[in-house]
Amino acid sequence: MNKEQTISAAAAGTFTIGGDLTVNRMGYGAMRITGQGVWGPPADKAASLATLRHAIELGVNLIDTADSYGPGTSEELIAEALHPYPAGLVIATKGGWERPGPGRIMPARNILPKHSREV
Repeated sequence: MNKEQTISAAAAGTFTIGGDLTVNRMGYGAMRITGQGVWGPPADKAASLATLRHAIELGVNLIDTADSYGPGTSEELIAEALHPYPAGLVIATKGGWERPGPGRIMPARNILPKHSREV
């Protein structure tokens, strides 16, 4: 007997961020939707966009990204694939690291809140 099984990120349970924001424990880390060495655009942009959309279809409601993924490429792909964003989707970005070239990362020179708002 072959039963089709429904896969959902919700099956992993939930957790709360900041005391009032509950998301599914199974999220999506967007580091690998960029180019080789986490630098520039992906070799297959259509596949990266499809991956993001499929994650949402599977119930992912938390996407983790950073301005150093690409740099900036990850956030651009997320916006292109998912905007307008579905209700309940949380996109968490972080800073503190800079990517000066493919496969390289270093502590950011500017980690002030103003920088985060600019990128």
